[in-house]
Amino acid sequence: MDGPRRTGCVTGQRKETANVVWSGSWVAERLGVELAGDGELRELLGLALRRNPKRAHLLVSNVLGKHVPQRPSVVYGAGVELGRRVRKLLGESGARHAVVLGYAETATGLGHAVADGLGSAPYLHSTRRPVEGVASAGGFEESHSHATSHLLLPEDPDLLSGGADNSRDAALVLVDDEFSTGNTVLNTIRALHERYPRKRYVIVALVDMRSPADQGRLAEFAEEIGARVDLVARNAGTVRLPEGVLEKGQALVAEQEAAQAAAEPRAQETGGAADPRRALPRPHTRIDLRWPAGVPDGGRHGFTPAHRALLEPALPAMADRIAQALGEQPRRVLVLGFEELMYAPLRLGTALEERIGAEVRYSTTTRSPVLAVDDPGYAIRTRLVFPAHDAPADGPGDRYAYNVAGGGFDAVVLVVDSTADTDVLHGQRGLVRQLAQHTGHVLLAVVPSYVPPGATAAEPSPSYAPHRPHPQEEPSMLPEPLRGPAFSSYAPDEVGWLLQDLSDTPLEAPTEEREEAIQSGGAHYAESLPVEYQPSEEYQDLFKAALDLSAARIARAVGTVTETVLAERGPRPVLVSLARAGTPVGVLMRRWARLRHGADLPHYAVSIVRGRGIDANALRWLAAHHNPADVVFVDGWTGKGAITRELAAAIAEFEASDGTEGFNPEIAVLADPGGCVRTYGTREDFLIPSACLNSTVSGLISRTVLRADLVGPDDFHGAKFYRELAGSDVSGHFLDTVTDRFGDVATAVDAEVKELLVADRAPTWEGWAAVERISEEYGIHDVNLVKPGVGETTRVLLRRVPWKILAKRGAGADLEHIRLLAQQRGVPVEEVDELPYTCVGLIHPKYTRGATGADGKAVETK
Repeated sequence: MDGPRRTGCVTGQRKETANVVWSGSWVAERLGVELAGDGELRELLGLALRRNPKRAHLLVSNVLGKHVPQRPSVVYGAGVELGRRVRKLLGESGARHAVVLGYAETATGLGHAVADGLGSAPYLHSTRRPVEGVASAGGFEESHSHATSHLLLPEDPDLLSGGADNSRDAALVLVDDEFSTGNTVLNTIRALHERYPRKRYVIVALVDMRSPADQGRLAEFAEEIGARVDLVARNAGTVRLPEGVLEKGQALVAEQEAAQAAAEPRAQETGGAADPRRALPRPHTRIDLRWPAGVPDGGRHGFTPAHRALLEPALPAMADRIAQALGEQPRRVLVLGFEELMYAPLRLGTALEERIGAEVRYSTTTRSPVLAVDDPGYAIRTRLVFPAHDAPADGPGDRYAYNVAGGGFDAVVLVVDSTADTDVLHGQRGLVRQLAQHTGHVLLAVVPSYVPPGATAAEPSPSYAPHRPHPQEEPSMLPEPLRGPAFSSYAPDEVGWLLQDLSDTPLEAPTEEREEAIQSGGAHYAESLPVEYQPSEEYQDLFKAALDLSAARIARAVGTVTETVLAERGPRPVLVSLARAGTPVGVLMRRWARLRHGADLPHYAVSIVRGRGIDANALRWLAAHHNPADVVFVDGWTGKGAITRELAAAIAEFEASDGTEGFNPEIAVLADPGGCVRTYGTREDFLIPSACLNSTVSGLISRTVLRADLVGPDDFHGAKFYRELAGSDVSGHFLDTVTDRFGDVATAVDAEVKELLVADRAPTWEGWAAVERISEEYGIHDVNLVKPGVGETTRVLLRRVPWKILAKRGAGADLEHIRLLAQQRGVPVEEVDELPYTCVGLIHPKYTRGATGADGKAVETK
């Protein structure tokens, strides 16, 4: 697909391509919309449909640089030429005193180019971004726009009053991309005329699309306010709309979106299918532009002739830096601006166009939601959808880049201001990563956001934290997370595994051999895998019964820990579960946040290995794609707190060696019977059914593997996907059963969280003290062989060589599966008093294969 190149578009005074198919024909044929005007009009404009309750159609300009990538020189030249026409209209004296006002967001670049064409006119554009400490000189509403409210925030309070001498002779030049009904511009003039009356106004637009009924309004309006009002437009025409076009357009948009969602869900999410050869994001390169000091990023607070004099000579050197970063000569480059930031990327594009031989195009992102239809007769062929990344005053929402996907760009130079260089820009759904799916190279140029003296830079919202570049911001050696169904039985949006797939590698060893090697020091437990336990029918029935019995209890714990995390760590935490026991909990927390709050939280699973630490490459990937401060580590439960301590030590070591800071090593768990963490769902030691099974309740994923011959310095830790066990998989059943109880426990969760948030939740480490006491009392002398809690005891019986089980006297249904497993493996269960856990599993001390008999059952130590 190459939409922008197929449509006939104007390049200077010549046609670049034959106008084979008009890019408005698709809409015209279906809605009966007619575009009538001078001969160039159809080359200048196409048509599209948008989700807007006030206007169904959108005039799509081929020379504006907003929706259709165009040569920067063409876009800039169109504005400059209009400015020269205004200068001729006003005369040299009038041009010297004129002030130019452009409209956000679409015409900010056009207005600035018009000011350049006048030669010495200061420039201001309206904005939707308030700045504390800058007084508003006015505001207005754009009734048909997707985002209606505009502010005028000039740094110089005299700018709109005609200068320091308050001259009414200074013309105000108002620039918009189109002049249709004229309501927006005329309302602006009326509001400003009341505060800053003047004798002359000039309205400038690329196209004058007024209907015959609106043609006479301009003269009537001028007479009403007692001033001269002129109109300068590049082209003129009319859009004829049939009866009921708004309703028909809305129905057509709904029909097309439903059809696209059904036919190609992924294309709807990303705004166009990614090139399969570019399935993994490419590295992006950050360019130091060396933007000239004191030059504003645009006209939000005013841009004066003095600023212009500083910028112009600096443009060639900045273009050279971009060209150098592009490396080998690309064939086709897009310079992509950002919403209101249109002029800076446009001028960088014009300078780059002069410095390299490649075809250079320019466009910008936008707030406006427009339907994309991949048809030569439609102006918006593809769209990328990504979250707003500049902490907008009206709250978060989707943003769009049109005709970029499928545009055949070898490189994209993304230009944003520093306010917009946030973690959201670089996040999982962020624009940087979206662009990387559709081009071989993404370059990021950040222009410093201009804050006038005396103004206050807005404190960044936690959700829009400023991005701190990492030395390897997008590590090329690290792949994307693995996702189901290719890896795990979980849905792809439930979790991304920061692991490498070792499914085809033989890693399993008999339990007795593994235990002897581990205890003798000949091998680490993470260097091999136990043979996956296949439960008997009786045990599976026990799992199902336990799940039915405890589903509400688990749901309540999930709700409590999730609400605590949201309250203390912000509304958009990044859940990072410790594979694999933490993964089902992370999925459930993500589901709770989505169902109760509509929050779609990122969730990943990473490997942590006792004695070896957390996967450092996984941390590097997370730091490159998210703010480390947003990361919340998640696990299933605590035992004696070994992993809690392991994680804290590993994070400290990683940050010291890697230079990355901000990770919080605290773990959020479903159950904390050991008193080892601050953030938990409960401190009761009860049966969490996901502990009863291995991979078949954890997305069919093995425990993680760390072995030098399999995991290199640039690899994630490994794991296996047991596809062959799909017939026994209950991962989805476990999640759905617990999720179904969320509504039943919501009230109890709210009350519990309210109490927890003001309670003393400091870790007591009660469990660790009990483990040390048990280790000495039973002559084990190794705390690693004492596994406290229902979950850890279950693991001992499933994966290690158990010696005996200590059960709290009077423990009931929570231990039925423990007793069954112990009976099957011939392990004695000893009831004891004063146990802080429901049970404790003891691994056979000083193990050799002689510790099991011929029948595989445990034998008492002599």
